[in-house]
Amino acid sequence: MDRDLLGSMYNDFFTSIPKTTDVKKPEVKSEADAVKQARDAIEEAKELVKSGPTVEKTEEEKPAEPVTDPMEDLDKLIGLDTIKDDVKELTSFVKVQKARKEQGLKSVPVSLHLVFTGNPGTGKTTVARIIARIYKQIGVLSKGQLVEVDRSGLVAGYVGQTAIKTQEQIKKAMGGVLFIDEAYSLAQKDDAFGQEAIDTILKAMEDNRDDFVVIVAGYTGPMKKFIDSNPGLKSRFNKYIEFPDYNIDELEKIFYMNCEKYDYTVEEDAKHQIRALITAKKIENIDNFANAREVRNLFEEIITNQARRVATLENPSSEDMMKIVLEDLSDKVEKVENTNKTVEVEAEAGEEGNQETIETEE
Repeated sequence: MDRDLLGSMYNDFFTSIPKTTDVKKPEVKSEADAVKQARDAIEEAKELVKSGPTVEKTEEEKPAEPVTDPMEDLDKLIGLDTIKDDVKELTSFVKVQKARKEQGLKSVPVSLHLVFTGNPGTGKTTVARIIARIYKQIGVLSKGQLVEVDRSGLVAGYVGQTAIKTQEQIKKAMGGVLFIDEAYSLAQKDDAFGQEAIDTILKAMEDNRDDFVVIVAGYTGPMKKFIDSNPGLKSRFNKYIEFPDYNIDELEKIFYMNCEKYDYTVEEDAKHQIRALITAKKIENIDNFANAREVRNLFEEIITNQARRVATLENPSSEDMMKIVLEDLSDKVEKVENTNKTVEVEAEAGEEGNQETIETEE
């Protein structure tokens, strides 16, 4: 039966080919000509295949326009109340000055370039991205994209190449915002490469005042020194926004925001321990706390533990895969308890030392 079916199919195929009397058969003088014709046909097919996907790729690479309102996104951020007020105040001022200029009134020159200061993980990049969209919304930027770089993205290995590398990033950011993280690393002692990057950026800021914004960010102390180190920087960056550390309540909200985002739920008896873990992390790294990044790392460690536990279950349900239980925090809780014991021992040792000192003095 299969043979008959295949035979029928092939007969239909061959009978559908026009007869030689209907189509003029190309003349083949030799075997070499036949090979050449076959190769030409293959090359033609390759070109057709190559041309197809290129069009599709170009369409896929078009950036999608943000569908949300940037001001609403700003309001939804956890904490950062003073930052929200600063951004709204700046936006209102820029908006009114632009409107005055359009109506033929005198407008006060305003610098759109900003300095963000604060510890890591305090939302500087997120707010910079929102500001870029706000600037586009009110018409001071044409595109509103954010290009994020640090020293490695601007500085090359040889003098002369740094200017080219920096100009490439400026070109990408034109019509939007160039966000330079840890910008103070460009102003190191006897650093010709960093200075070349700074000079290139300052020139671009001067030449493209109407459609190019630079936001520099980093730790508070080093950033102040960075701006004060160069008269050109000091004259162009006069608006500072300080990002405070998150408090424990805000950090806890960030943790549960991640849970909601990725479809995880936390059992009641584990919630108290999660808060304890966040508190311990902050105390443990009091001088170098990475805020939201620390919480993100904690979240990833916990869901890794949870995945290890769920993998041992037979046919786990959706609820099993979503639920975070106390067991998933066990190694973390043990670490916190050990840390607390160490702190208590050190505190007791300190008290005993103080008591001995008092007795000696007496």
